[in-house]
Amino acid sequence: MYRHHMKRHEHEHRSRGSFGGFGRGGEHRGHGPRGDGRIGRLLEHGDLRFVILALLKDKPGHGYELIRALEERTGGAYRPSPGVIYPTLSLLEDEGFVRQTGAEGGRKAYEVTEAGSEALEKNRPAVDAVFGRLDEAARSSPRSSPRVERAMQNLGVALRLRLQGERPSDEQIDVIAAALDEAAAKIERV
Repeated sequence: MYRHHMKRHEHEHRSRGSFGGFGRGGEHRGHGPRGDGRIGRLLEHGDLRFVILALLKDKPGHGYELIRALEERTGGAYRPSPGVIYPTLSLLEDEGFVRQTGAEGGRKAYEVTEAGSEALEKNRPAVDAVFGRLDEAARSSPRSSPRVERAMQNLGVALRLRLQGERPSDEQIDVIAAALDEAAAKIERV
């Protein structure tokens, strides 16, 4: 409990700055275009707060929806962790910029308050600049596409589900191996 409180306090302290409580400077960590886990100047301190407010203003939702939206928006260049998203949502809630709208499947959903909308509009040029950087990251992302990433994840899930539990027959294993080999050959020819 104490550790959680201190982490939240440290997050609040780092995030405050100019621009009506939204700070600038420093860098955020994530899965970046350089491949070393850094996203450099893509998001700076306070930027994630802008991004979350803007995304929630467009469509109320829960933390994992925000994570997916950011990953898709950046073409896979940035995927914030729940350990970044949820403390930021808590901070925004403490500041009165978002509020809970209920729970979807056990997850807290959030929406932007009037105060959050005002803060967002007051800082619109900075918000637009952040989204411009996110869009540029998507265009220059070394990952091919969120659709390919999703398809790879679907394949992994299908394989895990099929291969867990009772061992498949030799014939079933042959069919699975042939399908994977055929997919690999098609990808090499693209």
